[in-house]
Formats: sequence, structure tokens, C-alpha cells
Amino acid sequence: MLLCIDCGNSRLKWGLHDGQRWLKQAALPLAELDRLKQEFSALPLPSAVFACSVAGEQAHTAVERSVAALGLPLTWLVSKPAQCGVTNSYTNPAQLGADRWAAMIGARQLFQGDCLVVNAGTATTIDVLDRNGVFQGGLILPGIDLMRGSLASNTAQLPLAEGACHPLPRNTADAIVSGALLATAGAIARMFAHVAATPGAICLVTGGAAAPLLPVLEVPWRAVDHLVLEGLRQFASEGA
Repeated sequence: MLLCIDCGNSRLKWGLHDGQRWLKQAALPLAELDRLKQEFSALPLPSAVFACSVAGEQAHTAVERSVAALGLPLTWLVSKPAQCGVTNSYTNPAQLGADRWAAMIGARQLFQGDCLVVNAGTATTIDVLDRNGVFQGGLILPGIDLMRGSLASNTAQLPLAEGACHPLPRNTADAIVSGALLATAGAIARMFAHVAATPGAICLVTGGAAAPLLPVLEVPWRAVDHLVLEGLRQFASEGA
């Protein structure tokens, strides 16, 4: 039994896998990591823990302390030039975010054709993974909520919008929400052009902010829950 942990920019996501299926998955805001030890102690005892993190040192240390309380080995995934059937084309492979690397490892196990791997969270990442498992490159954008928050924080008269997405918005709240969603969808479409000529190419979409994005995508897509955790599970089985 494995415990997989994805420590992101604003939330920690974790899942317990028994070798056949996910028994439980949950998320916790980084501000509440003091609850982590309690959450883990209530689980069936796993045999090992595999994690990745793009959060700061404080979150990293909180994870290590909570896992140490279980008396279990903890293995951190870090980006490498090649691993689990995926090749890393970053100029400096070690600088690729571990969550992006884990998501592509997970994507490779689910789909062996040309695809985009989109992780929509605090930031949105859009990565091209080809049929040979080669990461060709990708984008990092502010996430949907970060775009909305930036307008509210840095303009005098634009609020933190709670509007809806429309093709032709006719009020300020809708204009802000539509702008954030359609800008992201446009970036995804632009990146999908790199693989669009391949029959069956698809966009795999994951992340806590994926739900409002999916209806505005104009490329073939498939939603995948917790793709980073799937990548960590694969890393545990063959890459550690």
C-alpha cells in the first residue's frame, strides 16, 4: 500500500493506493498542514510514501515530519533527464517542476499518443508530450483565480469577479471571468496545434481549477483526477 503526496503552491493533495485502486484521496490547504499528521495517522498504514513538491521549505519540512511520525520511508520525486518512459527536454532537466514531471509520467501511462498535459491550479501548466514519451516543451500561466485576483489587487475599480463565462460578456464580472478562462483556453489551443495533425491526439486536463475550464476548450480533451498522484504511483512502481 502506497501513500502519494503532491505538495502544490496552495494545497497538498494525497492519495492512498492499495495496488489496485485509490482507497482515498483528499486535499488540504497549505495553511492547515499542522493537521497532516492527524490525517495520516487515521489511515491504514502504507508500506512507503512517495511525494513531490513545488511549495517552500516550510511545507517540505511539514511533510517530512508527518511521514516520520508514521515511521515510514519517504522518497521525493525530482525531475530527471529520463524516467518511467518519459524523456525530459528542458534545457536544465532538474529545473522542471516536479509536479509537471509527475503529471507527464502519469499521462504517459494513461495515453501513449501525442498529447497535451494541462494542470490547472494556482498556476496553469500546458506541456507537450509526444507519442515517444518525449516532453517537447510547455507553458506556465497564472491560474484562473490568480488572474482574477491580480485584476482585483492592481486596479482601482475592478472587483474580485464572481461572474460567468460568455462569448460576448456584457458586465464587468463576466468580462473578467471570461477573459481569464478564454485566455487560458486560447493558450491551450495554441499549444495543441503542435500535435493536432496526429490522429487521436488529446488534451489531458487535471487540477483543482480544471472544472470551469473544460466547457470552453475547443480541442479534444479528457479530464483526469489527480494526474500528479497517478505519476507518483507509477514512479513508486518502476522509477524509484
